[in-house]
Amino acid sequence: MKYLDEYRDPAAAQRLLAEIRKTATRRWTLMEVCGGQTHSLLRHGIAAELEGTVELIHGPGCPVCVTSQVDIDFACELAQREDMILASFGDMLRVPGSERSLLDVRTAGGQVQVVYSPLDAVRLAQKNPQRQIVFFAVGFETTAPATALAVRQAERDGVQNFSLLVSHVRVQPAMESLVKTPDHRVQAFLAAGHVCTVMGYESYESFVERYQLPVVVTGFEPLDLLEGILACVRQLEQGQARLENCYARAVQAAGNRAARDLVQEIYQINDRTWRGFGVISRGGLELRPEWSHFDARLRFEKSELPVLENDACRSYDVMTGQLKPTDCPEFGKRCSPDSPLGAPMVSSEGACAAYYRYAMPVDHTT
Repeated sequence: MKYLDEYRDPAAAQRLLAEIRKTATRRWTLMEVCGGQTHSLLRHGIAAELEGTVELIHGPGCPVCVTSQVDIDFACELAQREDMILASFGDMLRVPGSERSLLDVRTAGGQVQVVYSPLDAVRLAQKNPQRQIVFFAVGFETTAPATALAVRQAERDGVQNFSLLVSHVRVQPAMESLVKTPDHRVQAFLAAGHVCTVMGYESYESFVERYQLPVVVTGFEPLDLLEGILACVRQLEQGQARLENCYARAVQAAGNRAARDLVQEIYQINDRTWRGFGVISRGGLELRPEWSHFDARLRFEKSELPVLENDACRSYDVMTGQLKPTDCPEFGKRCSPDSPLGAPMVSSEGACAAYYRYAMPVDHTT
């Protein structure tokens, strides 16, 4: 398959691995920002191949994992109301809220409908005019244009019973929050290529200048990742901190102008609570006032029930590179994909799920 096999070529991968080992004079610690990169690094054995040369730690780039527990609780509450259907991507169903997940609510008779795109939720509203349809809009800048398009479509078609529970988050403010912590371990970043396809990478120039950390825009195939790692290692060995794009076949400096314009038309930046992180300044998106008639938070009353955090899940430590999933005392024991204590074990981009699937050093039967 052209455009895929050529980035999985084993001989080319071995050459890049050898070049990384040859270049590194000491062990470097790199953070892959995106959970998709984490899965690819483990699935293709790259993390294991570079053990002792490069330590790859996992970043906050799993939007399902960082979706606020308050929002999950509200989604569960909405799904239990008789006149509503809560529409969501499948990833969100098993993420625990304070007392239950959306799957628990559906099992108990709540109305939760899995959709594959925000436009599916608009069509669901058109087919069910007697019900209110709330789409649980999660994701980074990558998915925000699709939900923005759904808002515009609903407005154009005059759909009155459609709204959004917006939980979109922005990745760069989270990276800034992370590097401001005094004990962070990051020496260079592999920036998430899919976010940059939409937003570009120009904004990273000031980030690199401020924090003097290399940032390399990186894709998701083995050769993409290895080239990104090599670029980071070269910079670190030379004592430099630059912005590089190793995903040029998909990412341009300014990103996708049409998608960026659409996001700007529908959303504005706000401070956002990230699960495990607390409030991150400018860390999220919300609907602009002119689109507030689609805002579920304004349309529907929310109970003021307390949020019950699960202290057993150390998702913050995992998503800031302080803890390997396999070093968590609950990994593979009380916490598994069938019985997750937290979102990183259940999300398809979660670091714990990646380790459980591709690197299983523990006996999961105990």
